[in-house]
Amino acid sequence: MALTPGILTDWPWKHLGNFKYMLLAPWVANSLYEFSKKAEDRDLTSIVIFPLFLWRIIHSQFWISLSRYRTAKGNNRIVDKGLEFEQVDRERNWDDQILFSAIVYYIANRSLEGGTHLPLFRLDGVIIVALMHAGPVEFLYYWFHRALHHHYLYSRYHSHHHTSIVTEPITSVIHPFAEIVAYFILFSIPQLASLYTGTLSQASIFLYITYIDFMNNLGHCNFELVPKWLFSVFPPLKYLLYTPSFHALHHTQFRTNYSLFMPFYDYIYGTMDKSSDTLYETSLKRQEESPDVVHLTHLTTPESLYHLRFGLASIASRPLASKWYLWLISPITFWSMILTWIYGKTFIVENNRFKELKIQSWAIPRYNIHYSFKWQREAINNLIQEAVLDADYKGIKVLSLGLQNQGEELNANGELFIQKYPKLKVKLIDGSSLAVAVVLNSIPQGTTQVLFRGKLTKVAYAIAFSLCHRGIQIAASREDEYEKLKIALPTKYKNNLSFSKSCTQKIWVVGEGLTQNDQLKALKATIFIPSSQFPVKKYRKNCFYLDPPALLAPSALENLHSCENWLPRRVMSAWRVAGTVHALEGWNVHELGDSMFDIDKIWRATLHHGFRPVQIPVSI
Repeated sequence: MALTPGILTDWPWKHLGNFKYMLLAPWVANSLYEFSKKAEDRDLTSIVIFPLFLWRIIHSQFWISLSRYRTAKGNNRIVDKGLEFEQVDRERNWDDQILFSAIVYYIANRSLEGGTHLPLFRLDGVIIVALMHAGPVEFLYYWFHRALHHHYLYSRYHSHHHTSIVTEPITSVIHPFAEIVAYFILFSIPQLASLYTGTLSQASIFLYITYIDFMNNLGHCNFELVPKWLFSVFPPLKYLLYTPSFHALHHTQFRTNYSLFMPFYDYIYGTMDKSSDTLYETSLKRQEESPDVVHLTHLTTPESLYHLRFGLASIASRPLASKWYLWLISPITFWSMILTWIYGKTFIVENNRFKELKIQSWAIPRYNIHYSFKWQREAINNLIQEAVLDADYKGIKVLSLGLQNQGEELNANGELFIQKYPKLKVKLIDGSSLAVAVVLNSIPQGTTQVLFRGKLTKVAYAIAFSLCHRGIQIAASREDEYEKLKIALPTKYKNNLSFSKSCTQKIWVVGEGLTQNDQLKALKATIFIPSSQFPVKKYRKNCFYLDPPALLAPSALENLHSCENWLPRRVMSAWRVAGTVHALEGWNVHELGDSMFDIDKIWRATLHHGFRPVQIPVSI
């Protein structure tokens, strides 16, 4: 929102939400009617407007994904500052201007003389559109843009766009409604000139709109991708083509580099930033970053591909959940999963900064379902091993194993890699000690009895041991789980363990395998506390369900603008946080296999560095 919003700031369909797309329904229906006519009577101009609308959506999404992936890697990055959820929310409705233009094109098609039955292609029309853009449009935009930086217009309109210091491709179209209308009128000049000279064609419209989108998206990337050889081959090109670094200076300096796509007028009127060439050269030379800490995770559900930060921004900025509209593209989802499985390689998901640490999240191209197949274990371990060796080669200090990458059946909680490579310099962390600490500090004060149900893991056993040490009675509702706990616990704690079919305990520590029938046995207001990395499927409305062990990230942790799987905003899994804390503290030890770090020590260190519990325990 602008500093002091002016009139026509909000979009007319703001309160419609996703139903705004229904505004296109009558026009699309009319296009389908046109398509049903005989070939000689069809108005192809009306028919191609909706495909152009879809093309612009796909084109923009491509730039979003490319930009976020490249900035995560760090090579050629321009501005060293992260995105936050506030910017993601502000730029969520980037498709509003595409919807608006589609509606206007439909109206123009029906109302303007000569707007129907346009030819497919006319070269003279393409030339006229290009010349009109390079001349009047670039000139008028330059002065209009300078006017927008006058305090009156800036505070009411343009400040909304400049709230984003670090730009993404979609930042280019984040403006108040009135400003978008002004831009649309400006970009209509070449098309109207071609229309009234009788030279406009469908190709002219498609190419011009695609050119505008391409240049807008390119200029707002936070990485430099225009190769230097282009300017060497044709030196005058620097007056006709701006670069991402050129426009990045406008967003950081505000009073320079006003041009649209052609910096010509900045050179003429003396508003060219003197550091433009230097920043361009520096950004091109910047190498891919080598982080201090890596969290190695994997994909979960087939739809989780869209939940990655370089997937769909509106989905990635919210906890992972099934969306009905994703079923519409389920064939694409299925084949993406197959191709990722066959050809995929470990890739960078996210790049964060905290204090002096550079932190990355990597993902191996496997889904939850793959971890359930024994015949996939060797391939998965090979992918994890490659990531571990790559981290060791790059001088990374700590690598934490996330989700199922550290399963007991898969690789003995990560110990397999230490056995194979005992001289590894990178420290491998399974995060179990911090996960235990989070669960223990989530149990309400005054608790005297805790029921264990679900798969018993290294974390679950450690929680049971700690509870017994505190004098708390623990119980199991299944005989096999009871026997496992009985064997694992020291003799002095045997009296703290009991077998309970009644399930009267109000605190349940649960792992994978908790069923609906199990939950139905629980008393009203029972608290379910997961000990695994996966959330409990909720079957009871009169009980409380806590998130898997996780912590709220401190505000100093930068570039955290997508949710970690099903966790809320700015909440990080304990396994992920553990790697960061180990690096901050400089602990030179592995935490794998049966070994576990000092639970109290890592909890104190975690709190010291600003991480906070998500759930505050209460007395019962």
